[in-house]
Amino acid sequence: MDIESIRKERKKWLTWKNIAPLQEAIAALPNIAPSHVMLDDVVSLEFEGITAEQEQQLHDTAILLKPWRKGPFRISETYIDSEWQSFVKYNLLEPHFDLEGKVVGDIGCSNAYYLFRMLGQNPKKLIGFDPSAIMYSQFQFINHFLKSDIVYELLGVEHVVHYEHRFDVLFCLGVLYHRSDPVATLKSLYKGLESDGELILDTFMIDGEEEICLTPRDRYSKIPNIYFIPTVSALKNWCYRAGFTHVEILEIKKTDLSEQRKTAWIDHQSLEHFLDPNDHTKTIEGYPAPKRVYLKAIKKQ
Repeated sequence: MDIESIRKERKKWLTWKNIAPLQEAIAALPNIAPSHVMLDDVVSLEFEGITAEQEQQLHDTAILLKPWRKGPFRISETYIDSEWQSFVKYNLLEPHFDLEGKVVGDIGCSNAYYLFRMLGQNPKKLIGFDPSAIMYSQFQFINHFLKSDIVYELLGVEHVVHYEHRFDVLFCLGVLYHRSDPVATLKSLYKGLESDGELILDTFMIDGEEEICLTPRDRYSKIPNIYFIPTVSALKNWCYRAGFTHVEILEIKKTDLSEQRKTAWIDHQSLEHFLDPNDHTKTIEGYPAPKRVYLKAIKKQ
């Protein structure tokens, strides 16, 4: 697979008629440096001496880049109240990884909220993979001011095994259930890791001791591209079949309205619309309500 050719082809996505105006707005942003940066629950950038005109330009550009699914961010006076309170997941996982001096990849990185947070651990290199021109544009907006060394690739999980180098740590958060062949996906992640490399993963799960999975006929929680939702036992078996020898369950957590909800920064429905209005233990389709399992899998050779 020729990764460089794929890169060049996907850069053309930025000229699409719905993306080009976003790129133009980002290119026109003022060249001002933040006076203070906070890589905390809210990724925040503060500016001294910013003019009212520049403030309005930042706000208008952020609005243009909707929907903001991951965050939150604060850019000067503009607070981007994202659909997901992404710090809930990040803070849950952070005690379980050490990124200092390591080469790290985030598969399905969205607008790079997690990668921005990871800067605080002094990794050697951060690389995000996500084939979304809108999410890439959101990253560009934040990074226009932050000027981090994060590398954002318009690539997917299928490209990791063909990438120029291997990773010490790979994150794959909220991706596996979108893949029609989860074991093949896990094999790609396994091959993308260095020996002794770590995979940090989360995915939907169902309760049960049996090694089985739910296969929605059409949609799950109104999401069309959900293929397999395993029990924890089944998920561990997928990891073992992919080559991982050590699998540690870090946490099991129900998704609730304090973590995912509709805000003014998205233009679509959110979790409250995906659940049975009379029984929040079920999705609108009658399946068990979303619950996630978080795990660490280690590649030993």
